Amino acid sequence: MNRTVTDTVALDSPDDVALAERMKAGRERIITELRKLIVGQDDVVNEVLLTLFVGGNSLIVGVPGLAKTLLIHTLARVLDLKFNRIQFTPDLMPSDITGTDIIQEDTATGKRQMVFAPGPIFANIVLADEINRTPPKTQSALLEAMQEHRVTIQGRTYKLEEPFYVFATQNPIELEGTYPLPEAQLDRFMFHIVIDHPPEAEEFEVVRTTTAIIDPKFERTVTGEDLIAFQRLVRRVPVAEPVMHYALNLVRASRPKSATCPESVKKWVAFGGSVRAAQYLVLGAKAKALTSGRYHVSFDDIRAMAHPVLRHRILTNFHAQSEGVSTDTLIDRLLESVAVPRSGM
Repeated sequence: MNRTVTDTVALDSPDDVALAERMKAGRERIITELRKLIVGQDDVVNEVLLTLFVGGNSLIVGVPGLAKTLLIHTLARVLDLKFNRIQFTPDLMPSDITGTDIIQEDTATGKRQMVFAPGPIFANIVLADEINRTPPKTQSALLEAMQEHRVTIQGRTYKLEEPFYVFATQNPIELEGTYPLPEAQLDRFMFHIVIDHPPEAEEFEVVRTTTAIIDPKFERTVTGEDLIAFQRLVRRVPVAEPVMHYALNLVRASRPKSATCPESVKKWVAFGGSVRAAQYLVLGAKAKALTSGRYHVSFDDIRAMAHPVLRHRILTNFHAQSEGVSTDTLIDRLLESVAVPRSGM
């Protein structure tokens, strides 16, 4: 089947340029508002915002107390979007997420009828807190909504309001009794965002501000309609073929059965990145270029996306685990071994 790719022209119309400038300025304003409550974590904030501009969903991993929930809730407040937090527990059922039909009496007629009661998934930004603490059946209910932006209850389909994002958190400690996400489900997340303890100066500021009275007033800087427009604009950013090939080469080299994979991948990797990894490398790089004030994607944009995109898609084997080789180390090796094409930008 022949597919027609549209809207891949250069962003040279006045409307496109104005929207691109609005996106860049909007990012800066969002960060300014977030800084009223969130201290530091620049990389984390940047990756969360890129998730919004692409229209993806991301997984945030970090130990307790690092403001994962606070960051996403504050972002929803800054954007004035509906926010729901779902605490994932072993007894959580799919209907607790999606909603269910309930019997309700019509006050006018006295008759009873089935009425759909929407679940917490019906929001613009959903925080799936500790997603690995609930069984696979319930996890799947959320992941279907992430993929399709709709839910099906008793044979009826309900669309989720756009824009729609899911940010899921995982705690890397206390793994007993958890249900790790299968690789195919992990692949649905655009980024695996790692949030770590901040430097001493930032941690001091966190302690200082959070032990005082704080009641910030946020200015609405970017609307939901703006985010939808930004997502469309991101997909129109042109990418030179050498840059596209470089993104694909990185992903293909992460697979141990590939002829181009480095020795480190053959030794330590069980499975490499999927096609979706290459797609998100390119989409993330497009968003990064636009928010940097550029209308084309560079090799450096692709390289900057490598860790958050590939971190949860490269599965290490027993040898890597026994030798303490991390996925981030393997991605560093990939970036060193996969040559940047000489032609292009």
